[in-house]
Amino acid sequence: MESAGLSGPTGAPASKKAKERSKSRSRRRWQKGKAKASRLLHSMDLRTMTQSLVTLAEDNMAFFSSQGPGETARRLLGVFSGIREQALGLEPTLGRLLSVAHLFDLDTETPANGYRSLVHTARCCLAHLLHKSRYVASNRRSIFFRTSHNLAELEAYLAALTQLRALAYYAQHLLAINQPGGLFFEGDERLTAEFLSEYVTLHKGCFYGRCLGFQFTPAIRPFLQTISIGLVSFGEHYKRNEAGLGVTASSLFTSGRFAIDPELRGTEFERVIQNLDVHFWKAFWNITEIEVLSSLANMASTTVRVSRLLSLPPEAFEMPLTSDPKLTVTISPPLAHTGPGPVFVRLISYDLREGQDSEELSSLVKSEGPWSLELRPRPQQVPRSRFLVVHIHGGGFVAQTSKSHEPYLKSWAHELGAPIISIDYSLAPEAPFPRALEECFFAYCWAVKHCAMLGSTGERICLAGDSAGGNLCLTVSLRAAAFGVRVPDGIMAAYPVTTLQSTASPSRLLSIMDPLLPLSVLSKCVSAYSGSETEDYSDPDQKALGMMGLVRRDTSLLLRDLRLGASSWLNSFLELSGRKSQKSSVSIAAPKSVPPTEPMRRSVSEAALAQPEGPQGTDSLKALKDLSLKGSSETSDTPDMSLSVETLGPSTPSDVNFFLRPEDSQETQLLNTKDRGPAVSLFPEGFQPRRSSQGAIRIPLYSSPIVKNPFMSPLLAPDSMLKTLPPLHIVACALDPMLDDSVMFARRLRSLGQPVTLRVVEDLPHGFLSLASLCRETRQAAGQCVERIRLILTPPAAPR
Repeated sequence: MESAGLSGPTGAPASKKAKERSKSRSRRRWQKGKAKASRLLHSMDLRTMTQSLVTLAEDNMAFFSSQGPGETARRLLGVFSGIREQALGLEPTLGRLLSVAHLFDLDTETPANGYRSLVHTARCCLAHLLHKSRYVASNRRSIFFRTSHNLAELEAYLAALTQLRALAYYAQHLLAINQPGGLFFEGDERLTAEFLSEYVTLHKGCFYGRCLGFQFTPAIRPFLQTISIGLVSFGEHYKRNEAGLGVTASSLFTSGRFAIDPELRGTEFERVIQNLDVHFWKAFWNITEIEVLSSLANMASTTVRVSRLLSLPPEAFEMPLTSDPKLTVTISPPLAHTGPGPVFVRLISYDLREGQDSEELSSLVKSEGPWSLELRPRPQQVPRSRFLVVHIHGGGFVAQTSKSHEPYLKSWAHELGAPIISIDYSLAPEAPFPRALEECFFAYCWAVKHCAMLGSTGERICLAGDSAGGNLCLTVSLRAAAFGVRVPDGIMAAYPVTTLQSTASPSRLLSIMDPLLPLSVLSKCVSAYSGSETEDYSDPDQKALGMMGLVRRDTSLLLRDLRLGASSWLNSFLELSGRKSQKSSVSIAAPKSVPPTEPMRRSVSEAALAQPEGPQGTDSLKALKDLSLKGSSETSDTPDMSLSVETLGPSTPSDVNFFLRPEDSQETQLLNTKDRGPAVSLFPEGFQPRRSSQGAIRIPLYSSPIVKNPFMSPLLAPDSMLKTLPPLHIVACALDPMLDDSVMFARRLRSLGQPVTLRVVEDLPHGFLSLASLCRETRQAAGQCVERIRLILTPPAAPR
């Protein structure tokens, strides 16, 4: 016989009100317990936490082993036995990692690197299991003990603990094979490929169900849950598009089963991140660009006097050399891949400043439709600011625009008292490297030259960006130095990516559980930006549609339908049940043609789908070679970094081979987990992590050589280039898979005597700037970014 706590009450049923009161008390106790568990996480050392957990697990094992042969008791006995085993196996490895973690810090005041983050994440999981085990021990005899719920949560966190133990062994392996003090593996790429072939087979779904976001601050978790439900629902309808079944906007978020079944959501989330291509992620991330949603975000943000989208004409202009202002260098318009075309930037200013209502600036304004914010007249202008901030947005090089980042940019404009120029660069895979770099550099130089028109005297100029935008801030500054023009007075880079190589590091191991930066998604974004993305069309009708294919066309139509039916979308989003929605038709219109001078669209759209498909590999070769440096003076000694597009001419098959390892011939070597197994076991005898059941995973095993270009991976730049960077302020996240990028780049600059600071915020995910208004923690982290920009614009006086 199972106890009453396992089988439910056997006596007279309690009243409904009594049950509700009991549940309410239990809920309050549970919330208080979570807060207590959080405090214990920071006060209890690893060994004490492990011993406490093992003691509680053994106590619960003894109790449930006496409850008879029932299935529920058997499963509870098994889960506590597993918790005991995994905790005892994990603690020594975490201890070893923690004992050497300090060797990889930037300095004693900045204790942060991937080893510390991995240990902290494992401690979070242990702390949750410790709290849950205490709860079970205290309530297992109660008639109101929710057996199925507690069992499911224990099993989910046991699975997560098992996978974290595997990650700890991976980190221990990296510690053994890496160079002393190095966080990234720098050896033979074949070892990296073998390591990757083992790592990607791990089961990931357990981190996306009940355990979703357990490592982050609690205020973030409801948002992550909402995103995960939206993602798997969007993925389901995207899959329907692939099958030609169609989809309507009103049915997008009606998959209530993903909201009420965490295990199903985790399994589907894993399938989505492993199997859907970069175009899916581009479409999903750009949902925030819908007029209604962006307008709602703007309504809750700071009100500004100026928010105008400008179109910079593709015309060359002269810039003075910093070494001799009498000499100039020609800044040519972007040419890579699509030829000359305008570059879009957004001017944001809290006050209407002198120059911002000039006819010259008004002639550059591009209409954004009825939802755009236009310049509103004000009786009196404010003098030009001494400052100017040039901003480059993130989005994995493949998604989002300045519109997505406008809410926090408005706050910046207010707090800093400076106009902000945010650059809308063209996105991969339609416009791979170096198109984005060319456009950002062109826009930066234009802003420096025309700062008076933008409401600034240009006395102090700051480059600021997040994620992929942080990478572009660094490379734009490197290019400015190579051209000999004015570099910014400083850079603020939030959680930047500094190397695009598929190199393992301790923090990148965290991508297995990160709902915003999974490994397969990172790989797809890098492949798209480097121009090495491969398309596999089994249907000739899809191939006939060009590089975007039939799926991209259907997604474009879906997004247009979303714009038309946003109200229905928002209502259906709130539904958690699987109520059937009424069918509605999706009208199909012919894609509009794109003028020759129009740049690539910034999101999935009909215009983007109309682009012709070029020869495979053509643009990839141009991406490496088209970093031209042209000066107006014949005697200029600036180096010629590459050839122009016109000089290269058409691509040949030999061009494609440049991106492949010699032994790979004409095929990019891909990882198929059905065909490959681990070369060497990294785990002790008797331990095996859980493996993915989602079938084959196809990601590049080897990085394209182009990602070693210092204008793509600034961490790999030679010392002579890095010494040209201005003061750099990095704001990183302790739980970000890209943390080691920031730590190693800061250490590299520090070793060269370059001014650099690193501020690491705790318990927040990658991309916190876009969540600045979500909670107190994200607001404080965003405030750290503002403070770093302020240090650049108003540096402290030098001591006398």
